[in-house]
Amino acid sequence: QVSLVESGVGWVQAGGSLRLSCAASGRTFSGYSVTWFRQAPGKEREFVAAIMWTYSSTFYADSVGGRFTISRDVAKNTVYLLMDSLKFEDTAVYYCGVSSLAPPPRTQEHYLYWGQGTQVTVSS
Repeated sequence: QVSLVESGVGWVQAGGSLRLSCAASGRTFSGYSVTWFRQAPGKEREFVAAIMWTYSSTFYADSVGGRFTISRDVAKNTVYLLMDSLKFEDTAVYYCGVSSLAPPPRTQEHYLYWGQGTQVTVSS
């Protein structure tokens, strides 16, 4: 069993930056893919970025490529999502999820564990 906890400051003006964290307890992320999804009001949960823990390979949605960076800290068993040049449309609840599949699935059905979600609000 893996327990995931997301954290990060939740409000920023457009053009600003935020960093989200996803920390795991119960076991390490080794062998898993860790993915950030987001869900805006009235919309489906969408893929944002993913990292394959073992190889540190990264994947991004077209909408965030060049602005967001996903990374990992092995010692802390934590995945980060650094979000730069934030836009109003990035406002959503952000979730991290863990999958045993590779490459990381871009749909939420294939995920084993989820964090509780953290609200990100970008003001225009």
